[in-house]
Amino acid sequence: MQKTALEFIVSALIAGAALAAAQAPSAANDGQQQFADLGVCKLVNGLQIADCRLGYRTWGKLNADRSNAVLFPSYFSGTSQSLAGFVAADELIDPAKYFVIAVDAFGDGVSSSPSNSAAQPGPLFPAFTIRDMVSAEYRLATESLGLKRLHAVIGISMGGMQTFEWMVDYPDFMDEAIPIVGSPRLTGYDLLLWRTEEDALRSDPAWKNGHYTQAPALGAVEAVHQMNLTTPANFAREHPPEKFAADYSAYYSKGILPFDANDWLSQLEAMIHHDVTRGGSMEDAEKGVKARVLVVVASQDHMVNPLPAEGFAKAIGARVFVLDSDYGHISFAYESETAGKAVRAFLDGR
Repeated sequence: MQKTALEFIVSALIAGAALAAAQAPSAANDGQQQFADLGVCKLVNGLQIADCRLGYRTWGKLNADRSNAVLFPSYFSGTSQSLAGFVAADELIDPAKYFVIAVDAFGDGVSSSPSNSAAQPGPLFPAFTIRDMVSAEYRLATESLGLKRLHAVIGISMGGMQTFEWMVDYPDFMDEAIPIVGSPRLTGYDLLLWRTEEDALRSDPAWKNGHYTQAPALGAVEAVHQMNLTTPANFAREHPPEKFAADYSAYYSKGILPFDANDWLSQLEAMIHHDVTRGGSMEDAEKGVKARVLVVVASQDHMVNPLPAEGFAKAIGARVFVLDSDYGHISFAYESETAGKAVRAFLDGR
């Protein structure tokens, strides 16, 4: 079955990381799935997640003064396993230098999600926000891992949104923050995309208002997603007319599978309502940031508009690294050599 461009990238990165890990000494738990049981997670809407769990994976070791921890939350529809390929000496984070904590965000099917909750299954699972994801990650860092500070928070896409939230919610808890193709607040163009995906999901008869017994493929959702993942120029090059029919058919046969539809919707809603100002002013949110910040944006991003991130960076005097390829939102993966070099240098204080 056809893979999407992002799936090819992630597969290649994970394979590379596995090879690197096999060739280098590592900590005992490197890359293994772990869980933190947080009990009840209270949400900003007044509801709560019962039997709240966060999945995570770690690489590397804490140094003597426990000052080298880097938290790495997952992107939309990704997992901590998906992040494994970015943890290597020549990728985003070198585990020989840093204790890397890749976290499964709520709704990814590993951490507490509509698809895996026994007490609040499917549509009964409470709506959560990006801020709720970050609150649980803070509890993971402090309660489960006993950390008093992070060297950095770094995230891609929805992980970048979480990174902006971290800067505002816990300004004293990190030295550095690196949001990659993320945003402090979505633009109308972003909302048009995510609302269209949401409407396509809810209108699919196979979704059955979230009470399905067989996971729906949701082909229209996948088609809309793919249309915005890169750029028109890139899509036209990668999908010439003679192969378009087969590619389009694959979107509808595979759809978003194996990702669960209710999980997809829950993370969509979290992004749609993401706003680090909490209804206040962006200026007040910016003034509270204390971390040293590198903002990575893609100039041709059709999925997460770069303007809010660039504006935030300018306001706080952050460094900006611009990816300018027609791979759009996933330019960071195709330009991993240059992007990785910039991120590694920033993490090292250069």
